[in-house]
Amino acid sequence: MNSDSGHTQSIWMDTAEVPEFPALVEDIRTDVCVVGAGIAGLMTAWFVSRDGKRVVVIDDGPVGGGETSRTTAHLVNAFDDRYYLVEQEHGERAARLTAESHTAAIDALERIVREEGIDCDFRRLDGYLFLSEEDREKHPDILEKELKAARDAGVAIDWADRPPIDFGTGRALRFRNQAQFHPLRFLGGLATALANRGVKIYTRTHAESIEGGPSPKVKTSDGRTITARAVCVCTNSPISDYVVTHIKSAPYRTFVIAAKLREPVPVGLYWDTPDPYHYVRLMKGDGSANDYLIVGGEDHKTGQKDDALERFRCLEEWTRERFPQAGEVKYRWSGQVLEPADALAFIGPNPDGAENVYIATGDSGNGMTHGPIAGMLLADLIEGRRNAWSEIYDPKRVALRSAPDIIRENVNVAVQYADWLKPGEAGSVDDIPPGEGAIVRRGLHRVAAYRDEAGNMHERSATCTHLRCSVRWNSTEKSWDCPCHGSRFDPYGNVLNGPALKALGPAEPEHEHHEPRPQRATEARGPAA
Repeated sequence: MNSDSGHTQSIWMDTAEVPEFPALVEDIRTDVCVVGAGIAGLMTAWFVSRDGKRVVVIDDGPVGGGETSRTTAHLVNAFDDRYYLVEQEHGERAARLTAESHTAAIDALERIVREEGIDCDFRRLDGYLFLSEEDREKHPDILEKELKAARDAGVAIDWADRPPIDFGTGRALRFRNQAQFHPLRFLGGLATALANRGVKIYTRTHAESIEGGPSPKVKTSDGRTITARAVCVCTNSPISDYVVTHIKSAPYRTFVIAAKLREPVPVGLYWDTPDPYHYVRLMKGDGSANDYLIVGGEDHKTGQKDDALERFRCLEEWTRERFPQAGEVKYRWSGQVLEPADALAFIGPNPDGAENVYIATGDSGNGMTHGPIAGMLLADLIEGRRNAWSEIYDPKRVALRSAPDIIRENVNVAVQYADWLKPGEAGSVDDIPPGEGAIVRRGLHRVAAYRDEAGNMHERSATCTHLRCSVRWNSTEKSWDCPCHGSRFDPYGNVLNGPALKALGPAEPEHEHHEPRPQRATEARGPAA
């Protein structure tokens, strides 16, 4: 499977094929339109279709082509933002509902794998949380606090005095009955099952606008209209809510390496406690030398650093210090997560009041379980069934305890607009080598200039089409990333990741008397796009 979300290739993309589906070529009516064919979108389609609803799924790339293809695919109720913090922020009931929903998500996914006979290396196993070296000195009580809060929330958890992998970690918390799988093989099987059930899936179909109302509408960039009774926006970053959700969450890029094992490693999922933390699993999970060791971490705010090679180096160094069994690093990739300020995802009615429009976002490090949660919860909301989870995942919620974090993140966003006062990264387009991009200043304007491998120059406006922040070049993923709210565009200006809906606009011409040739960004695609 080829990536449509960046230049790097994950191990999942290289070891799975997903079924192909046609683009939408006509106006269509349905009961529910799901925007996004990642795990949240297809799981929502699954549960909604089981209620007898007609379902249409659209995606501007292939099935699983967005951030689902860039996960490390831990299926856990070991909540990455910690149960004791959820309890402090939202109360004991919210912590119990958090545990209940993530546990139900793993069970639901396992049930689908079994019922549909999907070969995706699904495996139950235990997970281990251990203190980092720094936290052993500064925050030695983290594990004790998490043990109590998680037990109170109903999680099966205990102490492991000798975890399977012990590189001086001391005792660890053992989360029982976690799971892992191959995410793209699962989505490929799920998409086939949905199509057999009558769900209509359309790929290479870009949603350009979403309108709420008694009969909400999704309009595509090709001029088609999908009219539905409900629309579910499952696009990692919501494209139907331009402001409210983005004030309460922040986009981060996270980095992953996969190394071939020279010797067996004990089976399990492993996480440490710093911020950002490291997360570890095996490719297939039998612990043999045929496995890959997959290690992630080293996160930073999207668009605010361009040092992926250093992040990969740090991950490899961390890994080799602790796993001498690791051989050559065969894969390096990055992905994008949305971190909610108050720890919990946003799943429910669109917060701006758009009638019959729903969102699923704010996955943090638990995207693979938030997908099934979104499916179950949104199906209940559409059908009018009561679901206790709706209160904790309500996108309209206001958590006063998180106000300082919200203020800090939005001050960070405001600072990024200072880019408009800065000089360009390159003096002229002549300074940009093949295969690279840079911002060039032309008077008051900033131009996103990319020179393809053949030496042809492609120029777009550097103004993000979400809220007009200036994009920055990501030299590893070969993309234009917005440092404000995480929108991403390919080298030619086409949208890779919301909240932006529209491609980057035309660039300011180099000389005022030269008129730019009118073109859509899609016309500027390179030969391999």
